[in-house]
Amino acid sequence: MMFVPPPHGRRTAGRLFFAIPRVCLTFWVSALFICLPTFGQFEDLRLVPVVDLAGVVDISHAGDERLFLTTQSGTIHILENDQLLTTPFLDLTQTVSSVGFEQGLLGVAFHPNYAQNGFFFVNYTNGDNATVIARYAVDAQDPNRADPQSARILLTITQPFDNHNGGQVKFGPDGFLYIGMGDGGSANDPGCRSQKPDELLGKMLRIDVDQNVATPPYYGIPVSNPFVNDQSYRAEIWATGLRNPWRFSFDRVTGDLYIADVGQNAREEINFQAAASNGGENYGWDRMEGLLCFEEDADCPVDTPACDTVDLTNPILDYAHTTVDSFCASVTGGFVYRGPDAPSLLGYYLYADYCGGELWAARRLQDQWTTTLLTGAGGPFEALAGPATFGEDVNGRLYVRNGRVIQRFEEECLVTVADLRANWLQNVETECFNGFVNVLTLVSFVPPAVN
Repeated sequence: MMFVPPPHGRRTAGRLFFAIPRVCLTFWVSALFICLPTFGQFEDLRLVPVVDLAGVVDISHAGDERLFLTTQSGTIHILENDQLLTTPFLDLTQTVSSVGFEQGLLGVAFHPNYAQNGFFFVNYTNGDNATVIARYAVDAQDPNRADPQSARILLTITQPFDNHNGGQVKFGPDGFLYIGMGDGGSANDPGCRSQKPDELLGKMLRIDVDQNVATPPYYGIPVSNPFVNDQSYRAEIWATGLRNPWRFSFDRVTGDLYIADVGQNAREEINFQAAASNGGENYGWDRMEGLLCFEEDADCPVDTPACDTVDLTNPILDYAHTTVDSFCASVTGGFVYRGPDAPSLLGYYLYADYCGGELWAARRLQDQWTTTLLTGAGGPFEALAGPATFGEDVNGRLYVRNGRVIQRFEEECLVTVADLRANWLQNVETECFNGFVNVLTLVSFVPPAVN
């Protein structure tokens, strides 16, 4: 095996040079040259349009190759082989209330054993201004249709206002269902609901949907929940101090949890919970907004931690409203990229701002988080148009809503199966950068870990 810097973008007899500006690994296997991407160099990234569908707020998968696109108005659509099926998977437009700007059908999560039990869970607001967590089942005769009569209501949570509903539901690596709840709305968290232990508002909830499957309430409490033995707390609570968690995700490799929380007037923030956490974090609202102290609230419980104390968990990242749109800012949480199509993003957490259209990639080096702006001058993308949600498919490919269009992150690559086979690499099925992953038939290579 030999390591040499290749001339950029040219072919010579017996060698194949990838026409991409990258650090390259040269090794001789039937005189073949293979180039490995450089992490964190984003100039070759692109957003590939996949489908035009208005109002998408959630992009998820059921453990197979299909994508499920959820619209705020109340429909769930299937995208199969990049084609939108004509008939919706489920139509809840007569059940969901989307009168308020932030109301509607807001989240969908498929059970880890969906292939066996056919269960999936939805988060929506109803006509009584309440958040509803419900379970549905797939139609027994048609895998592309849900049974609308199969609904079972797990939770109904009263919302005092029509904003700050949170809305996402997602299964963690532990098999439990996580539910992101906003603080109930208005502004400044009137009533300090995010800090009250007997309120489900302003919290991250964690429930076991494999308990009480056939009888109400159709869920149970994990014995490992942090407040399960504290009678002053609702047992469903996993973490507190959230304002309006708009999209959270688990890193599919590490299991770490990332929570984007929309701020009030000054800061937007990304919160982090390590996979080894036992829960119970207090992310600070409404004592803090990002890394800034917020006004004291007389409605908060007397034992609420003071601003900027060790009892509060600070965000790993925050940014000022003045850095984005001058009239508003609203963070949209994404995912840690682990897919095959954009190797320079591997291990980076992506997030965006709905108002300004900025898109960032962040990663941790030692104990420091660094961010790179991917939009605007110097970035590979123009500002996005209302990036309301991100989504991940079963293989880790990453999608973002840009205006009405769902787009997929990819990276330009001039390597094709034909190229590889023409240069003596036989019987290796590959595509862009799968030539880095799948060439493990020839070379054992693991990309450097990005924590």
